[in-house]
This record gives sequence, C-alpha cells and structure tokens, in this order.
Amino acid sequence: MGLIMTIAFAVLNLAVMGGGAYLVYASTIGWHPPKVTETDLRTEEEKQAEAGRDLAPYIYTMDKFTVNLDGEPKRSIRIEVNLEMLSQNGFEEVINTRNRARTRDRIVRILNGQTFYELESIQGKLFLKNKIASEINSMLNDGVVKDVFFSDFVVQ
Repeated sequence: MGLIMTIAFAVLNLAVMGGGAYLVYASTIGWHPPKVTETDLRTEEEKQAEAGRDLAPYIYTMDKFTVNLDGEPKRSIRIEVNLEMLSQNGFEEVINTRNRARTRDRIVRILNGQTFYELESIQGKLFLKNKIASEINSMLNDGVVKDVFFSDFVVQ
C-alpha cells in the first residue's frame, strides 16, 4: 500500500510540474523582444542629459564660521558650510545680501545651541546638516536646499 501511494504521488507531482511548465511555455509563444535602434537609444540619452541639465544643483560656499559651542568646557567650532540648491532661483535667493546675512545668523544660532558631545559623532553631524537645511528651507520662498556639505569642520 505504501509503495502504491509513493508511486501515485510521484506521478501526480510530475503531472502538475509538467502542466506548469506547459503554461509558462505557452504564455511565451509569440512574444518577441522589442527592437531598439541606435537612434532610439541616442534620443533617450539626449533626453536624460537635457533633464539632468535642468536639475543640475547649484553649490553655494559660505564663508567660514567660528562659533562658540554650548556647554562646559568651553569649546569653539570652525566650519565651512556648502549649500546645494536645486534651482538657479534658489541660488540667487540665498546669495542675496539680505538673505545671506539671515542665513548666516540662523546657522550661527544653530551652532551656538550645539555641544561638543552632540557634534562628536557622525549622527550628530548628520543631525546638524538636517537642522541647517530645514532651517534655511523654512526661510526661503522659492529656493530649496537639497543638501548641506561641510568642507571644513574643526572643533577645539
């Protein structure tokens, strides 16, 4: 009885697998890969290049900051901040004389509120980048700060 059940199960299993293989094969009959010519590829690359030019970021490098940090012992930070803007309008809005002073003031306030121990870790630096970006974005009308980079970061 056990041998008959084993053979029946094996035959049933092979029949189900064969039926599944037939369904997969039958669904692919008549399918051909799309023909792509070199000119089609070239136009796609040109479209992507044009789109990339429209979204090219603008980097604004601010003058260096030297700011006292919060907490004991007293420490100071020297930092150079680079703002990556999404558009030319936002870039012009940040370099505007009035906004430049407001931007520097907000960054100084953020840095004054930080302690050495908060800025010591990588997570602290990432938190600082996000805080600077969100604070400046809240101040701007048209521009958007995409990212913040530190090209000089010294805590003493």
